[in-house]
Amino acid sequence: MTETTGLATALIQAHLNGTRIVPPVSNLSRSEILTVQADVSAALGPVAGFKVGRVPGAPPILAPIPARYCVANGGTRAVSDRLGVELELGFELIETLPSDALPARPEIYFRPCVVLELVDTRLSGSAAEVASLKFADLQINAGLVIGDQLNAWDGADFGALEAHLVTETETVLCGPATVPGGSALSNLELLITHLGNHCGGLQVGQTLITGSICGLPYFSPGTRISGGIKGLGSVCVTLGRAPDQASERV
Repeated sequence: MTETTGLATALIQAHLNGTRIVPPVSNLSRSEILTVQADVSAALGPVAGFKVGRVPGAPPILAPIPARYCVANGGTRAVSDRLGVELELGFELIETLPSDALPARPEIYFRPCVVLELVDTRLSGSAAEVASLKFADLQINAGLVIGDQLNAWDGADFGALEAHLVTETETVLCGPATVPGGSALSNLELLITHLGNHCGGLQVGQTLITGSICGLPYFSPGTRISGGIKGLGSVCVTLGRAPDQASERV
C-alpha cells in the first residue's frame, strides 16, 4: 500500500466513523491530492457539487462536495463539538455545458443561489493546518445547504454584495461583502476550466460554490444560523447535538 492509498483509506474511515486521523504522509503533490480526493469521493457516493479557491500564480484549489453531507434548507445537522459555516454564492448547473469553458451566456446553463458551506476537518492536531493535507481532505468540506435561487438571472456577474449571517445571539455579517477575487463568474470559470473529469466532472443538478463572503466562523451545537444575499434570498441551518462522539462528526 502506498502512502497516498493509505491516506485515502484512513480518510474514508474517518468519514464513515466520525473520527479524526493522524495522516500517514506529511505533504502531497497536486496529482497525489487529486488522487486521494477521487478515492475518497468514490467511497462516499454521489457528488452534490464542487468548491473552488484561488491560488495566486497556481492552479486553483478545488474539491467535491459529497451529497451525503447535504442538508435541506431549514434543516438540522448533528454536530459533536463545533462546525464551520460559510455564506457563499453558488451556481446550480441546469444544462450540460458545451465545453470546458464558461459559456458566453451563463444564464442558459446556471442558476445562482445562496448557500451555506459546512466546514470541518478529518485531520488531527497540526496536520489540520497543512495546506496539502487540507486540500486532500476535500478542502475540509463537510456539507452544503442550498437556499433560495434566482430564477430570472440575466447572466450579470456578482462582486460586491449586501449580505448577512446571524445567529440568535451573534451577527457575523450584516452589510457589504465581496465575493473572493471580486467576481463570482471568474471563480466559476476557474473551476470549470480546471475540473475536467475529476470526481466525475460537472453534472446537471450539481451546485458549484465560489468562496466565503464572511470568513470562516465556527458554531456550537444548538445554534441556528441564518444567512442571506440581497437579490438572491436566504438560507438557514440548525446545528443539533450528536448523541455521542462517534455520531456524524465530519
